Amino acid sequence: MKHTIQKYETYWHITLAYTDINSEKFIVTLKSIVDFIDKNNISKFTPELYKKLQFYVSSYNKLKGTSLRKSINQFVKLGFINYELKSYHKDTKFFLNANTSKKRKTLFSKIIYENSSFDRAVTKYSDKKEINFLLKTLEEVGKLNKSEIMALMRVDITKIKKGYLNRKELDKALDDAKKVNFIERKYNQVGHFNTILENLDDLIFVSNELYFKEDAYILFGDDLKYSSAKKRDAYSQRLYKNQLSEESEISEGSINCMLEHLDYPSLVASHIKPFINCAKNEEYDPENGLLLSRNMDLLFDQGYISFLNNGTIMISNKLSSSLKKTLSNYNLKNVYLTEKRKLYLKYHRKNIFKK
Repeated sequence: MKHTIQKYETYWHITLAYTDINSEKFIVTLKSIVDFIDKNNISKFTPELYKKLQFYVSSYNKLKGTSLRKSINQFVKLGFINYELKSYHKDTKFFLNANTSKKRKTLFSKIIYENSSFDRAVTKYSDKKEINFLLKTLEEVGKLNKSEIMALMRVDITKIKKGYLNRKELDKALDDAKKVNFIERKYNQVGHFNTILENLDDLIFVSNELYFKEDAYILFGDDLKYSSAKKRDAYSQRLYKNQLSEESEISEGSINCMLEHLDYPSLVASHIKPFINCAKNEEYDPENGLLLSRNMDLLFDQGYISFLNNGTIMISNKLSSSLKKTLSNYNLKNVYLTEKRKLYLKYHRKNIFKK
C-alpha cells in the first residue's frame, strides 16, 4: 500500500488570538505572562513550567488547549516575550502601563521591529526578522499590494543577505507564488499579518496598498481619503529627489541635509512651493526643492521656518524659545541660493511662513 508523502509549505505564519492591541484580553493576557515570569525567576525551561504558565494564564482568560497556547505564543512571536519564557522585551512593561493608545502603538511598533520573529514559539527559537525584511523591501520598492505582501511571506529571508528584495526580485517572488496558487489558497493568512502592519507607526494602507505615510502623503496629498486630491507621479518624484541628492553631494561631499549638513539615513525632497499649488513646470523642478532631514522638512513644510534670499533662517514666533535658539544656528549655503530658488523662497515666505 502506497502512502502519500505530504509536503508542508514554509511561509511567514502568524495567527493572532487577539487582533486589538488595546483590548482588555490582549493587555490582561500579556500582563499575566509577565507576572508569571517575574514570580518564577525562570533560569531553566521545563514542560512542567509551561503547563504551570498555561494554568496561570487560564485563570485570567477562560481559554483551554490550542487557544490557550496560541494566546501565549502570539506574544513570543510578536517579540513581547522571549524564547523559553526566560525574559521579556525591555519595553513590554512600558507597553502595559501606557496611558494612551498612541503611546501603546509606538511601543508596539518598537517591540515588533526590534524583537519579533514569526517562526519563534515558547519552545522554538528563531531570530528571523520578517517585519524588518518587509519594511526594508517597502523602502526599496515604494509600495506593496496585498498579493506582493503574500509573495514576501514565502521568501526564505535567511538566504537574502542584503535584507530586502528589489522590484525585479519581488516580481519573481510574486510570479512564483501565483504558479503554486499560494495567494488564492492562503489568502486568509494575510489578514493577521496585515493587522500587525496596520498597528505599526508610520505605515498606512491606501486602496489595499501599503505605503510609508510620508510617501503616501507625497503621492496623494494631505487628505488620503479623497481620490480627487492632486497625485504625484512616483517615478518623477524619485527623479526629483535624485537631482536634489546629486546637488547636495556636489556641495557637501556626500548626500546630506542641505540645512543641517548631516548624512541622515533618510532624507526628504521637500517642495518649497507646495506641490498642490504648483504649475506643471514647477512640480518636479529641483530648484523648487530642498533636501532636508525629516524634522526640518516638517518645520519647513508647515511654515515654522523659511529663508531669506541670503540664506538666513526665518523662525516662526509660534515655536518655543529653546527650539528657536537651536534653529538659529542653521542657514542655507549660498551655493543652494540660485536665482530661481530665491523666487520659490519668496513664495514660501509670503504664503507658507507663519510669522
